[in-house]
Amino acid sequence: MCGIAGAVSTTRESNITEALVHHMCQQIVYRGPDDEGLYVADGAGLGMRRLSIIDLSGGHQPVFNEDRNAWIVFNGEIYNFPELRPQLESRGHRFYTHTDTEVIVHLYEEMGADCVKKLRGMFALAIYDKTKRKLTLARDRLGKKPLHYALHNGNLYFASEIKSILAVAPELAEVNSQALLEYLYFGYVPDPITAFTGIHKLPPGYLLEFENGKITIRQYWDLPPYDTYFPKSEEECLEELERRLFEATRIRLISDVPLGAFLSGGIDSSTVVAMMARASSGPVKTFSIGFKHEDFNEAHYARIVAQKFSTDHHEMILEPDVVQTVEHLTSSLEEPFGDSSMLPTYYVSQMARQHVTVALSGDGGDEMFAGYTRYGIHAGQRIFEHIPGWARRLFRNQIFPRMPRTMRGRAFAYNVSLPWQERYIDQLSFVPGFERNLPLLSDGFRDVLRSSDDPGNALRRYFTHSPAHDPLSQLLYVDAKTYMVGDILTKVDRMSMLNSLEVRVPILDHELVEWAAGLSSAWKLRGRQQKYILVKLAERVGVPREALYRKKQGFALPLDHWMRHELKDMLTILLEPRTLDRGYFAAAGVRKLMDDHLVRHRGNTARIWRLLMFELWHRNFLEKFIKPAGLFSLPVVADSRRRSPDSAALASAPVGG
Repeated sequence: MCGIAGAVSTTRESNITEALVHHMCQQIVYRGPDDEGLYVADGAGLGMRRLSIIDLSGGHQPVFNEDRNAWIVFNGEIYNFPELRPQLESRGHRFYTHTDTEVIVHLYEEMGADCVKKLRGMFALAIYDKTKRKLTLARDRLGKKPLHYALHNGNLYFASEIKSILAVAPELAEVNSQALLEYLYFGYVPDPITAFTGIHKLPPGYLLEFENGKITIRQYWDLPPYDTYFPKSEEECLEELERRLFEATRIRLISDVPLGAFLSGGIDSSTVVAMMARASSGPVKTFSIGFKHEDFNEAHYARIVAQKFSTDHHEMILEPDVVQTVEHLTSSLEEPFGDSSMLPTYYVSQMARQHVTVALSGDGGDEMFAGYTRYGIHAGQRIFEHIPGWARRLFRNQIFPRMPRTMRGRAFAYNVSLPWQERYIDQLSFVPGFERNLPLLSDGFRDVLRSSDDPGNALRRYFTHSPAHDPLSQLLYVDAKTYMVGDILTKVDRMSMLNSLEVRVPILDHELVEWAAGLSSAWKLRGRQQKYILVKLAERVGVPREALYRKKQGFALPLDHWMRHELKDMLTILLEPRTLDRGYFAAAGVRKLMDDHLVRHRGNTARIWRLLMFELWHRNFLEKFIKPAGLFSLPVVADSRRRSPDSAALASAPVGG
């Protein structure tokens, strides 16, 4: 596991130097504290920071091919490299390391950029072809590893994190109002845009090729059609799922350093630990955290599972310095990020790193097997589709505006009056619901956004192009493309890497994911039972029932308590002139939100947290590069045209493979 960075110029005579690439790498030392490697020649520079996992002594990057005309820097792990290497050797390729990285560069010799289709694993990589003076960037199919790029003054910059690009091109710190609006809607910035107009994310399953000053982006993988596999029996389905998940877990145990697992005591992490215990020759190291507030303490369930599988269990009941942690994280995150579960993810990564260098997690189970409560709620609300569309429109346009804002059920009534896809988008969006009651955005920010893309379009485009027909499968596809990538996997990558810990995700093995996508939705959500077949598998492999049949908490934490105690003073920054003068929000809307929270004790915790992270991002990250008096003193641009890296790609993407 590493962090990568670099730049390629359109000319051999350029300003790309070892010092420049080194400076980019220095911004992400925590991603790879063990080693740094650079290659700079002919207007090209590749750099990496290495966290040594495989071939500890011989795995120095960049890695090159036999005649040194192809060079690679690589972040991730390729689990099928032991099978690929003999095939390449039989074709005459000579290896000088034992790494998975070298397999990629030889595959590139054979197949060009399409070599990524052969890779099973997680990756963000950059290959420079000296002969063609061509740079190839690629990101893994599901988006486990990040990759950013920017074309600026004839140079193509790339990096695992935005801060590496801004360190050498600070003029790119031009705020993208489209991204900020999408953050306020969803709590994260969906691919491929970023908080900066000139910097973009390479989406999962995409390739970028830079040659002769031109960028070409194409999609090499997408999820296959949903609902194509209908098992004849539950036993058949269970056997196939068990075989695939065990294999996905087993190949992720390859490591030359200590390895363990996050264990929350929930279905996904418990099932992964069960598979690890079966595949391992010794006790699995497991890690869980808890809080003194009993309503948020899952440590008891993790303990039950650890005892069942005889793991070497490590548990910590936290009394964290929340203020210090929040300040630290918002100074590192390059975009505003509103998922409060980044805090326990950071803490458990910090604890695990004291014992291991690699940890497996159970992420992905909810998006693959319908684990979120909202899926069941949404299915139950389909009954409102029987109300004629004209009647629902009449309610929204004529009746709803006349209803008292304090009327109970007002927000619910508006939501269920929408068409089902719009209802789902509305449920996920923070701003529209709040704006219907009291304006939150300032008039000035609204003026900037008039030319912006509707944030909901980030989801609507995936609904339109989803390879699915039934509503549940469409929801799963949309979440896998947006929420899972922009929130869940971003959180896991950033929080683990801040602690120099590699996290592997067996449930998101792409071969397992392709199978799960094809599996009939009846095996995912059955009545009120979420993740039906995954729960049955957990039972089958011995996960205790106490852990399986309990209320779903996710990665819960006592956020409401913290915001009324430890974080109470920090919240007041939302009412400071420094915040309000930025020009994003209407002061009356913010004050109403805060009054409801502090005085009326209404459930606005998640909303206030989202605004707090927004302001702290400005103070702790953005202002390292820009010293604004307010938003509208900045060169703010609504970069909606970059919503899709290739407007034709989504419609014609290959599936599977």
